[in-house]
Amino acid sequence: MNTRDRAPAQNAPPPQDVDARMRIEIKDIGIPPRPQILVAIEQEMRKDAPDFILLSKLIASDVALAAGLIKTANSPFFGFNKRVRTVNEALLVLGLKTVTRTIAGLALQKIFPHVPSLERFWDASAKTARTAAWLAGKCKLPGGLRPADAYTFALFRDCGIPVLLIPFPEYSKVLQAANAATDACFTDIEEQQLGINHAVVGAELAEGWLLPPEICAAIRHHHSLEHLVDESGNSLPAASRSLIALAQTAEHLLQIATGLSQTSEWQKLGAACLDVLALDEDSFAGLLDTLRQDAPFAAE
Repeated sequence: MNTRDRAPAQNAPPPQDVDARMRIEIKDIGIPPRPQILVAIEQEMRKDAPDFILLSKLIASDVALAAGLIKTANSPFFGFNKRVRTVNEALLVLGLKTVTRTIAGLALQKIFPHVPSLERFWDASAKTARTAAWLAGKCKLPGGLRPADAYTFALFRDCGIPVLLIPFPEYSKVLQAANAATDACFTDIEEQQLGINHAVVGAELAEGWLLPPEICAAIRHHHSLEHLVDESGNSLPAASRSLIALAQTAEHLLQIATGLSQTSEWQKLGAACLDVLALDEDSFAGLLDTLRQDAPFAAE
């Protein structure tokens, strides 16, 4: 069924502490359109011989995007020996696909108005993304999956939250209830009170921005245990399952290493995540020790 045309759950209980106007459909929200700079970059990428000088000028015209790209290229998880100093150098060392996804992640935050309540959200997303990329370098992943893919997914994983939160501040109460739920699926709580959930909204945004299918699928199902454990009839591509497991495990490692408050998601998904990544308790403990040593990188 097309999610754009789906009807709210017929048997869902009435919303609690949330105005009835929040029972909405995706088409009513207004998914942010794909930034024009991504359109321009993709058009150049489709050429047989992309013009790197033109791409460099295009990206450099936005100071914030250019600075963010250079900073990302110099992040420890890429492990380049020589420090990147210009947009052109970043293009050369990262490659066009990685640059496009990096620009998409940087543009994601820019499309939303400055809202103080979202500053912690963006900061947590960025730290989780860096940690997921770091973790991807430590694990055996399906062919073709790279740390940069884990970074992109973790950055976009919860992008549906600000899409819902900005027009509907009451949504914060739904998030609190979903975070506190120890048994029910996070998105089920949202569905009960909103008739929609942030994972579906986020997947719609990612698809509209032309992110890779495995990343879009992972965003859509990142709270689903049945998809993560690959039950019959509910399987996801191995790459999508690995992306979900990487981000969830990275988030949990980061919460322990930094002493941040922990959500209930690890109780529900943790065992399956470790299984997907082929990690046991000892290897998890070893990763935690290593992350604690590398904490400045996670917090940069």
